[in-house]
Amino acid sequence: MKRAFFLIVSLLFLPVMAHAVSLPTVTFGVKEAAGPQEVSTVLQVLFVLTILSIAPAILLMTTAFTRIVIVLGFVRQAMGTQNMPPNQIIIGLSLFLTFFVMSPVFNKINDTALQPYMNKKITEKVALDNTIGAMREFMFSQVQENELQLLIDITKEKQPANRKDISTTILIPAFMLSELKLAFQMGFMIYIPFLVIDMIVASVLMSMGMMMLPPIIISLPFKLLLFVLVDGWHLVVGSLMKSFG
Repeated sequence: MKRAFFLIVSLLFLPVMAHAVSLPTVTFGVKEAAGPQEVSTVLQVLFVLTILSIAPAILLMTTAFTRIVIVLGFVRQAMGTQNMPPNQIIIGLSLFLTFFVMSPVFNKINDTALQPYMNKKITEKVALDNTIGAMREFMFSQVQENELQLLIDITKEKQPANRKDISTTILIPAFMLSELKLAFQMGFMIYIPFLVIDMIVASVLMSMGMMMLPPIIISLPFKLLLFVLVDGWHLVVGSLMKSFG
């Protein structure tokens, strides 16, 4: 897990590092190993490829991405605009907002782990510890105590005395549950004004005897008008960013 965190964050800074250091070429082939060291190198390459396959899940589930993308999805569903904005726009905006929220954490990892390790000032173990420590600090700032207690009770582990006693395998799912809980709470608040508009439009149509006309067709322009008048994207994104404070 520690190696995965450090590898993922290192990949984020790869474009910057490419200008400072020369990158080696990579060739693929099959030949007889000259010694145990070559076999060990191959196993390390396979380990790196395995980590890269699960890197998106590790990166997204341990950052602010989960909360942001769910809330933005709720906004689209509440307005009833179907595929507008498209999924690519929702995911792209969520990624950039995630980088914005996580920039202090990434900068700390770069200053205390990545750059010192690249300059051979610290060992790999120290770099891994600094990387996982920065990520744990962020997750602890957002996780809720009842979610942590739930995972501790499920694993039947000894009650921790402090944060250091809580393992990362408990912290990550607890953090994800906390993010899902808060995202759905924010989604509920987003749905309320649009639900009121739907109810008003449906009542007016029923009173006029136009029961065959779908209310969503009439209410959609009013929802869009309301969203534009109150500067909805400003309110939603602002609330999301403040929720990480």
